[in-house]
Amino acid sequence: MNITFNKTKVLATVGPASNTFERLLALVQEGVDAFRLNFSHGEHAEHLEVIHHVREINRQFGTNVCLVQDLQGPKIRIGDVENGGVEIKGGEEILLRCDGSLSVPGRLATNYTHLAKDVKPGDAILIDDGKLELRVLHTDNDQEIRCEVIYGGVVKPRKGINLPDTKVSAPSLTEKDLRDLHFGLDHDIEWVALSFVRTVQDIYEIKRIIEERGKDTRVIAKIEKPEAIRNIDAIIEATDAIMVARGDLGVEVGMEQVPMIQKMVVEKSNLAAKPVIIATQMMESMIVNPRPTRAETNDIANAVIDGADCLMLSAETAVGAYPIETIRSMSLTIQTVETQADIFNKTYVLSPHSPHFCNDSLVANACNLARDTNASAVIGMTKSGYTAFQLAKYRPKSNIFIFTENEQLLTTLNLVWGVRGFHYNKFESTDNTIADIKDFLLERGFIEKGDVFINTASMPINEQKRTNMIKLSIA
Repeated sequence: MNITFNKTKVLATVGPASNTFERLLALVQEGVDAFRLNFSHGEHAEHLEVIHHVREINRQFGTNVCLVQDLQGPKIRIGDVENGGVEIKGGEEILLRCDGSLSVPGRLATNYTHLAKDVKPGDAILIDDGKLELRVLHTDNDQEIRCEVIYGGVVKPRKGINLPDTKVSAPSLTEKDLRDLHFGLDHDIEWVALSFVRTVQDIYEIKRIIEERGKDTRVIAKIEKPEAIRNIDAIIEATDAIMVARGDLGVEVGMEQVPMIQKMVVEKSNLAAKPVIIATQMMESMIVNPRPTRAETNDIANAVIDGADCLMLSAETAVGAYPIETIRSMSLTIQTVETQADIFNKTYVLSPHSPHFCNDSLVANACNLARDTNASAVIGMTKSGYTAFQLAKYRPKSNIFIFTENEQLLTTLNLVWGVRGFHYNKFESTDNTIADIKDFLLERGFIEKGDVFINTASMPINEQKRTNMIKLSIA
């Protein structure tokens, strides 16, 4: 199957516009590396059908497309609204109830029962991505909040509420999230994204549950709250990957803050060898148009140049009119930037106090050697995936080929910048393994006769411990 391959990966959200086997396959052919299952919508049976479709595509076509389960988190919303919409006007006072009742003129209601306890006078309450704004005048700390309307408009059902000034008491993992998480673990989904992360404790909690289940699902921390920015170093250290979720983040901290936060989070994630995903409104206009705007194309280009591992699409592929064209356009933009921009061969000063300092130094030097010899490939062999994450950290211009006997790891690594994985379980002598892998890559056209390639491995190779060897070869 002919598949577009860029080093920067593409994560596409599945929805009614893309949830059939044929549509999913077409998106993979255009360049999708991973699919996002949005658990804010849909029943478990619908998500399971998509899981089966993606696994079947991998089986039939030899791909390693992975799945990301995105948990809803404690999303605060307006409930049902009378007549499908209620108008509020700037300057008027209204009541906000915390009982999930019907919103009517002069009185709105939310599904979040602790809101009156969490807010204080002066706090902003933003509705519908900040299009409408209320200011808290008084709370009874129980069921009712009196608010002034700052920016009015029509309040529609199920619209989200953001609280940029409020410390929300709801846990990051709700009861619904726990049910959804166990469903995902039952079906061995490779990645789970935790919404509205605030502190490192949120990461520890979800990892504890995954470990208790004996699963190897990796955790993505979604950065969309001011508290997460304040705790970003600890969160990056504890999690397996980061998502800059620019929608809620922009509402919570202010749109003007998002570009530099994006760059900061990408830089810190790159340094920590943690994959980083940029999400929200990357190709928003293509929900209804067959071509992107210039601004959207620039946004993609800048995310690639910043060092993102992966770019995510939401409504564009879930409910948009042009999901195939969207992926094609994004893939072409990524390809053009990667061909022309200076984004490769990064260098870092390693900490000699790191427990993996010697192994990490060897990987760094393998990438330096690949740069200096203009090698066509850097090859890693891994059991845990650690070597793959470390090789990707240095963004070598050479192709990164990873060989592992862990078949689930192959799909997990498909989210990581530049990595292409292959199943391999014939670890015998070092020389035989390197020769066997060379023949494998030659036969499939990944390297050509005369190409320089760099092998990294552990010796003795059959023990599969941390990487401790570099070997330069010519095909």
